[in-house]
Amino acid sequence: MRQAGRSLPEYRALRKEGSILDTLKKPDVSAEITLQPIRRYGVDAAILYSDIVVPVHAVGFGVDIKPGVGPVTDNPFRSAEDLKRLRELDPFHDTPYVIETIRICVDQLDIPLIGFAGGPFTIASYLIEGGPSRSYQKTKRLMFENPELWNQLMDRLTAICTSSLLSQIEAGVSAIQLFDSWVGTLSPSQYIRFVFPWVQRMFEEVSKTGVPKIHFGVATGELLQLMSEVGADVVGVDWRVPLDLARSRVGDGKALQGNLDPAILASPWSAIEEEVLRILHLNNGHPGHIFNLGHGVTPDVNPEVLERIVQLVHQYRVDR
Repeated sequence: MRQAGRSLPEYRALRKEGSILDTLKKPDVSAEITLQPIRRYGVDAAILYSDIVVPVHAVGFGVDIKPGVGPVTDNPFRSAEDLKRLRELDPFHDTPYVIETIRICVDQLDIPLIGFAGGPFTIASYLIEGGPSRSYQKTKRLMFENPELWNQLMDRLTAICTSSLLSQIEAGVSAIQLFDSWVGTLSPSQYIRFVFPWVQRMFEEVSKTGVPKIHFGVATGELLQLMSEVGADVVGVDWRVPLDLARSRVGDGKALQGNLDPAILASPWSAIEEEVLRILHLNNGHPGHIFNLGHGVTPDVNPEVLERIVQLVHQYRVDR
């Protein structure tokens, strides 16, 4: 899910203050942050230390990441004129630091490295709203008021994010994950009309490489079938939908990822253990389950808790 090292003291010591976007431009530091949770937890795959707004930041739209807030822009997307601020991404020129970070990590890892990008709806929402939103009112207004402009914006963002994913694959990642984190704010009909064709296009392009494709969004219980049909091999599930129900919605031939509620990680171990085992039992021995959180690790989580969860899941796998 989100970078597992955020709660580690060694991460905070290395990351220090300043914008995460500045840290990401230091491949040796980003690679070390990627590797820290692997050493600490012994998980089965690594996820690249990066951020979903890196590509649009790199092309010069004017996005920053404000600590404690998230992606923000002082000059939000408002008209066709703003399309000029979303030029084509040349990953090896615009984001060479991402490429170098991947190469460093691949050289040191004996487990898969997962790369990722943001889904076009989620990136669009940050650019239109100017930052995180609860209602996504400005985004939906553009969708319905000016669908032609919305389509053009999605075309641009789809091309940018697809280029980023393909460059990560070329650099050596073993799988990719598409975080359309906030797409759960849409109804199924809105998703079909305003998002589905572009995400499908992204997955079609990535499918040509042969790498596995993971798709995730928050509060997407009513969209799980569509997120399966759009072209992913693995569908991420947040904690709101029981895993067995999610499997019935996703259908056969797809793997699931999830879905422990990250908010319970401050609870007593007995409660956490019960929840982990409940999720594993709900999977009921089906192949294709990546045990994971239902969203990201928060910085205040005790690393020892995460370590015990990994050990519990690994032991469960052995016992099966």
